[in-house]
Amino acid sequence: MSDEPDPDPRAAPAPLASAPLSAAAARAGRRWAWRAAGALTLIGAAACAALALYVAALARSTPGTGDLRPVQASWPSLIVSSDGATIGRFATAHVAPVKLKAVSPEVVKALIATEDRRFYAHSRFDLRRLLALAWYALNGDARDGATISLQYARRLLPQRSDTQTPLEHRLREAIIARRLERDRSKDEILEAYLNGAPFLYNVRGIEMAARTYFDKPAAQLDTAQSATLVGMLGSDQRSSPVRNPQRALERRNVVLSRMAEAGALAPARAAELQRLPLGLDFQRPAAEGVGPARHFVKQVRDQLLDWAEAHEADLYRDGLVIRTTLDTKLQRFAADALVQQVALLQRVAGFEWSEARPRTARIGQAAGQPFAYFWHDHAALLAEMARGTPAYRAAVQAGASEAQAQARVFNDGALMERLRAAKTRLTAGFVAIDPASGAVRAWVGSPDFDHEPFDHVAQARRQPGSTFKPFVYGAALRQGVSTERRYRDAPVNIVLSDGSHWQPTDAGGPSGKWLSLRQGLVQSKNTITAQVVQQVGATAVARFAKAAGVRDSRLEVVPSLALGTSAVSLLEMTGAYATLAAMGERRAPLLVTEISDHDGRVLARFDSPAERALDPAITARLVGMMRGVVEDPAERGTGVAVRTEFGVRGELAGKTGTTQNNTDGWFMLISP
Repeated sequence: MSDEPDPDPRAAPAPLASAPLSAAAARAGRRWAWRAAGALTLIGAAACAALALYVAALARSTPGTGDLRPVQASWPSLIVSSDGATIGRFATAHVAPVKLKAVSPEVVKALIATEDRRFYAHSRFDLRRLLALAWYALNGDARDGATISLQYARRLLPQRSDTQTPLEHRLREAIIARRLERDRSKDEILEAYLNGAPFLYNVRGIEMAARTYFDKPAAQLDTAQSATLVGMLGSDQRSSPVRNPQRALERRNVVLSRMAEAGALAPARAAELQRLPLGLDFQRPAAEGVGPARHFVKQVRDQLLDWAEAHEADLYRDGLVIRTTLDTKLQRFAADALVQQVALLQRVAGFEWSEARPRTARIGQAAGQPFAYFWHDHAALLAEMARGTPAYRAAVQAGASEAQAQARVFNDGALMERLRAAKTRLTAGFVAIDPASGAVRAWVGSPDFDHEPFDHVAQARRQPGSTFKPFVYGAALRQGVSTERRYRDAPVNIVLSDGSHWQPTDAGGPSGKWLSLRQGLVQSKNTITAQVVQQVGATAVARFAKAAGVRDSRLEVVPSLALGTSAVSLLEMTGAYATLAAMGERRAPLLVTEISDHDGRVLARFDSPAERALDPAITARLVGMMRGVVEDPAERGTGVAVRTEFGVRGELAGKTGTTQNNTDGWFMLISP
C-alpha cells in the first residue's frame, strides 16, 4: 500500500499529457473556418439575390395602384332556383363614400389604436409591432399583424388563384402596400380603407355603417359607437351587434381597452364607456332576396358564411353562382296560399275581437268618464298592453297613479287601435321538403318580408301541440304496443315528480269509450295520448322525436311533452315528418346544391346523405295510423278537410295541432 494521501475529490483533474498543436495545424484550421464562412456568405448572398430577383419579377407582374381600381369592382353573387330563376343577389350595394374630414375623429383613434398603433410612424411594415405581436402571442393574445396599408392592399388585390402560393400572394400584398405608401398620403390610405371596410348586412364604408347601426352620419359618431363599428371589422354574422349583441359588446370593450393602452382615451373614461349598452338604432338595409323567396335567400346566406370563411370567398364581391333547391313555381303557390289563408283567419280574428260583438261589462272608469275603448272580458290583457306603452310610463314618471296612467292610455282611441291591431295580428310560416332528397322546395317565413322579416320557419320556436303526438305513438310502436291496443277515454291524473298533478283534457270532454291506439292518434285524444306516454315514458318519446329530426330545440322530458309543450321550429318539425314520409330515412334539410365562380368553374357541390334514423316497419305502421287523420271521416280524423274542402288528391298522411286556445295552429302533411 502507498503512504501517499488520497487525492482530494474537489481538486481539478490533472491535465492530460499532450503535445502542443503545431503552427501548421492551427493555420489549416483557420483556413477551413474562413472557407466555411465564405461559402455560407456566398450561399446567403445567392439566396438574397434569388429572392430579390423573385420579388422584382413579382413587382413587374403586380398591377400598379392605378390599375387596381377596376379590380376593386365587385361581382354580385347570384342565388339561383332549381328551375333556373334568379331569386336573390349578394352585392356590395350599400356604399356612401365620404372624405376623412367628414368622419368622427373618434373612429380614427379607435381604428389606429386597434389595428395599427404606429400607422403614421412606419412605412408598410412595423418591425416593433411584429415583435410586440410575438410577445402577445406567447401570452395567449392573438392579434392580426397586418398594418392598415397591408389590410387595404388585401382588398385591392384579386383573390388568390389556385396557381399562386400563399407566399407569392402575401409578397404581392406587400408590394402593393409599399406602392400605396409611396403614391398616397397616410390620410388618403385611411380614407380609402374606411370607405371600403365591410360592416355586415351588405354595408360597406363607415358612413353607411354609421347610418345603418346608429342612424346618424359618420361625423357624429361618439367614442363608444366608433369602438363598436371598429370592433366589427373582420367579423362575421356571429359577431353582429344585431344578432349577437353580447359578443359585439365584448369586441367593443376590447377596442376601448386598446384605445386606453394607446393613450387615445383615459383609462377611467374607457371603464365608464365599457359599462354602457350598445345603444343601437338599427335601420335594416334593403333586402337581398327577389320576389317571394327573401326569407329563403337570407337563410342561404347565413348557411354559407362558414363555407365562405373557410374558402376565403367573399359572398358579396366574388361573383359566385349559388344554385339552390327552391322551386319558384311551388314557392309562388306557397306564398299566395299563405297570404290568402292568413287574411281569411285575420278576418275571423278581427270579428272575434271587434267592438261589434255584444258585451256584458266595461273594464272600468277614470275620472268619472267611461273608457273610450274596451274589449269584452279582456281587462287583464288591455291593462298589460297599456303598461307597455311609452305614454303609460311617461304618465307614471309625471306622478300619475297606475290607474290614472292606464286610463290615459285607454282614452287615447288611436293608440288603442294600434295596440289592438298589433296584438291581434296573425302571421304564419310555410316550408316544403322533398323527403327523397331533403331538398327544400318552398320556404315562406312570413306573409310580408318588408313588414315582418322575422322568419317563422327557422327562427320562431312555438309549441307544436298535437303535431308532436306521432312521436308518442311511434315510441309506443317501437316498444311493441299494438295499433289495436285499447285505452279508455276517461279523465287522467298523472302525479309528477314534484308532487303536482297533470290532468290533460279534450275540448269535448271524455266520452268514456274504449278507443284503439290508432283511434287515439286519428282523433287526437289528449286523454289517450297521456296514457300512452305514461306507459312508454317521456324519455322514449324524446328519443323518437330526436331520431326523426327534432334535434335543434331543447325538449323537456316530462309527461306533457306528449302534447307538444316544448317549443320547436317549423323547419325541424317538417324535417322530422319528412323522415316519416321516407320510411325512416332522415336527410337534413338541403338548401344549396352547387356553388360556382363567375367563370362557371364549380367550387363546391352539396347533398344531404341518408341516415337510417327509424325502423322502416315501425315507421310504415305509424304512417298508416296517420293516414286516418286525413282519410277517414268515419273515425273523425282531424285533418279530413284537406280532402273534403280543399280536394287534395294523392297518397297522404298528416296531423293537426293547436295550442293555448288556438294561439298556435299547425298542420303537417306528408306524401311519398
